[in-house]
Amino acid sequence: MIRRGYSPTNDVKKGCDMTTGNIEFDHLLRSNLERVFNERDEDKRRAAIAELFVDEPVMYEPTNIVRGRAEISRIAGDLLKQFGPTFRFVPDGAAVGHHGLGHLAWHAGPEHGPTTVTGADVAEVENGRISRLWVLLNTP
Repeated sequence: MIRRGYSPTNDVKKGCDMTTGNIEFDHLLRSNLERVFNERDEDKRRAAIAELFVDEPVMYEPTNIVRGRAEISRIAGDLLKQFGPTFRFVPDGAAVGHHGLGHLAWHAGPEHGPTTVTGADVAEVENGRISRLWVLLNTP
């Protein structure tokens, strides 16, 4: 039963924290796409990972669990080599998140070419850095 005068915003006023905790999810997850998964220069990619990820991050792919900054960098580099010099990830809209969990949809393929894969990144964020990242791929 909904009580008279009920409004979801009243619960927020009473202490139900629906804030982002000052995490800039869009900036963080877009930076991950651009500076990690689109970056072909290994040194730049490693520097970005050191800035964006906690010391011991974990990335969950559909068929693999990747542990550590160095392995995430290796996986990103291998992916770019596998799909060619113009392959890019492009964000679809803004990332959203709250309570330490963010989501960014994306598509990927050759620059100026057809989309070859779509998906989303879901990240657990601790102290403004990615601690766990789930890479979700849409079915073709």
